[in-house]
Amino acid sequence: MRAALDPLTVCAVDTERYVARAGWDQPPRLFAIASNAGLLAREPALAPQLAGADPAAYSTIEQETLAPTANIESMLRRMTWPDEVEGVALVVERLVVPPEAETDLPQDPSRAAAALAAHPDRRDVRLTAAVLRSGQSVCLLRQRDHDSDDKVAIGQDIAPGLVAALQATLE
Repeated sequence: MRAALDPLTVCAVDTERYVARAGWDQPPRLFAIASNAGLLAREPALAPQLAGADPAAYSTIEQETLAPTANIESMLRRMTWPDEVEGVALVVERLVVPPEAETDLPQDPSRAAAALAAHPDRRDVRLTAAVLRSGQSVCLLRQRDHDSDDKVAIGQDIAPGLVAALQATLE
């Protein structure tokens, strides 16, 4: 039997599945995280949408489309959130290749990216990272080759750099 998931993980799973319904080849998507109780206190008009929702659970609010960037972590270093935002989640797609594929790459970044994208052992993944101001975090990883809700990996240490970058936006 599967152990009960904590509220942040439930929120991250719900967000990942929401994004997954739109398919692959999406740009990065950014979400603010707030507790349902906090949302209702600040925005009473949301009561119908949150009817029956656990007040201790979290909801995500998708932010405007992110500007295209070659470096998500750099973009996140320039971002801050108001105190009402209790956490943040980011969903990004990445190419994963074996370490040996990264040897002898062209110096030009666009040519190197093209070489990696054409590698026969490349794998497309969707990474969801969610963090709270408390420091709690969770990551989810979905592979295009195994694109099924029951095949999404959940862990604390899947993307430590991304988690640290997201956490820094809350400080």
